[in-house]
Amino acid sequence: MSRVLGLVASSCGGLDARFRTEIAEPAAERGWRLAITLTPTAARWLDAAGEIAKLQDLTDLEVRSTSRLPTQPRPHPDPTVFLFAPATANSVAKLALGIADNQALTVLGDALGDPAVTIVVGYSVRDPRAGHPAWRGHLDALHSAGVRTERLDGAWRLVLNALPGSTRP
Repeated sequence: MSRVLGLVASSCGGLDARFRTEIAEPAAERGWRLAITLTPTAARWLDAAGEIAKLQDLTDLEVRSTSRLPTQPRPHPDPTVFLFAPATANSVAKLALGIADNQALTVLGDALGDPAVTIVVGYSVRDPRAGHPAWRGHLDALHSAGVRTERLDGAWRLVLNALPGSTRP
């Protein structure tokens, strides 16, 4: 059985055109079983672009963006590896501060700090935002919890190389 990758995405420029082709498909091609969770806005953007069904074709697990009811079964197994990409500056800040106001951040927040879980965050941030005085502190907080962070510059698929067992092409 393939390894489960908790694949999480938030809404940033290029999401609708690049997430499936540069993150999800290459991850599946590398043998990951995708447990995809989207922020509500990311789900809305991908739905409007006709991408949700295409993402669903890549996995046997539900593509989700909302929480389940207590009486419903859990739709995803517990991954030991998560990739949050693309992650917006807003979502990175919320994750660093422990704010879990949507299903995507709840899933990540529940795994953050667990030494048995690897979390890689590929963030997309404009230079002025990266210069905000709080930005470095957010990255430092995530690093202190063992999270690996990489800025998404150029080809998004390169962030897959930060996952355990990956080799750079």
